[in-house]
Amino acid sequence: MKQLFIMCLALLTSMSFAQDKDKEKELQRTLETAKDYVYQGNELVDAENYINAEMEYRKAISKAPSVVAGAYNLGNSYYEKGNYEEALFRHAQAAETATSKAEKHKAYHNMGNILMKEELCQEAVEAYKNALRNNPTDDETRYNFAIAKDCAEQQKKQDQDKEEDKKDEDKEDDKNQEDKKEDDQKKDDPKDEGDQDKKDGDDQNDEGKPKDEKDNGEGDKKEDQKQNGKPKPQPGQLSPQQIKNLLEAMNNQEQKVQEKINAEKQKGVKVKTEKDW
Repeated sequence: MKQLFIMCLALLTSMSFAQDKDKEKELQRTLETAKDYVYQGNELVDAENYINAEMEYRKAISKAPSVVAGAYNLGNSYYEKGNYEEALFRHAQAAETATSKAEKHKAYHNMGNILMKEELCQEAVEAYKNALRNNPTDDETRYNFAIAKDCAEQQKKQDQDKEEDKKDEDKEDDKNQEDKKEDDQKKDDPKDEGDQDKKDGDDQNDEGKPKDEKDNGEGDKKEDQKQNGKPKPQPGQLSPQQIKNLLEAMNNQEQKVQEKINAEKQKGVKVKTEKDW
């Protein structure tokens, strides 16, 4: 019985080992197939046949997603065509599935380059940081990191300036709104309308005759007297000189009339030669 148990256990172990070996062989064949697709894709890229290269890389990813070269090279293919969004996605996929620091470094470095193309400088800084964590000695990555950092600082300053300008515009708009609101309130306030009517009435009275003795223009008259030495005639009144001239004219006219009457009387009356007693 014991011998039978040992024989069964050995048989099961051998079968399990055989299955694992078969799986390993299948996995190996899958990886080789994926690598072949990648190789064919690389050949097509060299020939600048990016469309067919993309197809081969996609086959490699579908066959073996763990083959980093498929996603990485596909990302490069999209980059060459200017499809930065898809290129970024593929390099992020490569960085996630990569198992070595060298592979991760390349993927993050290319992600930084793509983000710089899209003018996403702060995101590019983070990508280059990840690349340097996996390979701190790469001079090109350090150089790109410095460029991205400077770009991110400039963009931050520009955003702050825009924010300040926006605040100033909002304050100006608020002030204009307040001024408009005050103007509308003045237009709608009956008291203001009454004051305006009173003001208009006062202006009209100033143009015509004064309403009372206090506002009859005496102050202006005295001021004119001080300036000219003569009283200034008011509207509707005659100056003293005009009155004097008028009286003289009336006296002259009256004298002429009287002389005419006397001449008429002399014609009808005889001249006396003797005096009456």
